[in-house]
Amino acid sequence: MSAKRKKEKQIRYILVKTLLGMVVFIFTGAVIFLALQISGKNRLYNNADNGEMLAALSGLAVEMGETQEAEEDWQYGDIRHNGIHYRYNEDILTFLFLGIDKMSEVGEVESTSDGGQSDAIFLLVLNPHNKEMSVIGIPRDTMTEVEMYDVNGAYWGTEKAQLAIQHGYGDGAQISCERSMKAVSRLFYNLPIHGYCAINMGAIPLINDAVGGIELQALETLDFKDFRIKEGESIRLMGMDAYYYLHNRDITSFNSAGRRLERQKQYLTAYAGAAVDRLKEDITFPVSLYNTLSRYMVTDITVDEISYLAMQAAGYEFSGENLHSLKGATVQGETYEEFYPEEAALYELILEVFYEEVE
Repeated sequence: MSAKRKKEKQIRYILVKTLLGMVVFIFTGAVIFLALQISGKNRLYNNADNGEMLAALSGLAVEMGETQEAEEDWQYGDIRHNGIHYRYNEDILTFLFLGIDKMSEVGEVESTSDGGQSDAIFLLVLNPHNKEMSVIGIPRDTMTEVEMYDVNGAYWGTEKAQLAIQHGYGDGAQISCERSMKAVSRLFYNLPIHGYCAINMGAIPLINDAVGGIELQALETLDFKDFRIKEGESIRLMGMDAYYYLHNRDITSFNSAGRRLERQKQYLTAYAGAAVDRLKEDITFPVSLYNTLSRYMVTDITVDEISYLAMQAAGYEFSGENLHSLKGATVQGETYEEFYPEEAALYELILEVFYEEVE
């Protein structure tokens, strides 16, 4: 064999080997990615049980005078409200997001009553049936059953107090989040929550700038040392300006927390659209953001779950119509403001978001 043919044969061998290597690499990557999605999906749906909520809401329906007569297609936990037959959507996924009033990176605290308050409380709901995302904003001052502990971690019992303080009764990390998730679940009649994510407010500039900033019109006039803006003024929030817009409030002004919640809802609506656009450009965006925020974040949502959710969320729709708030009244308590949700309105919100009509 001539030297030329021998060299050509070697080149073909190298090319074939390289192509086979690329095929194996791509195939292996696809298998791993698919495995992560399957694993993530299975873990998410195994994270919560709906039995207690079905029983609680069925009992509430009876208390409200709703007839629950059995029909041929009636299932346990079904509800009839205003003549409409409802059934819980078991495929829905619900996540609790908390914004913790701390600028620092996450770290466990020594005192179990100094875990930091949750100044922003939202439920993110993913409905695979209609491919819609819904967000429920919960006022920080919502009065509900909160578990109390002393500085040594000894359990005192429950007391009706502002929801925001529940996170403070813990370690500032996993324990605080689990207790907050339990409190929110109780508020929603033991609603199954599939995961939590608590982010210290110091991470807001990172979250904001990851999508190139957010453009909006100010809902109210804000006048602080480091940030000033007039109601109706347009601005592209970048860096710390996003933090000031989402965090700052005049605590001497009645219901300033409620007005801040409206700003947070406005921002979330704009951010959701920007994040979905970013996700369509780069499917790895959620994972990279996850890694960027890790120092400021406590979550039980794993990488394989993030992988599954990223693929799902890319095809979901979100609009202002899917952004909800608890209805109720804010009153001045002995020391702090207190928000009391309307039970009937909360019941109807749960039916609207988490249930489906049975044809």
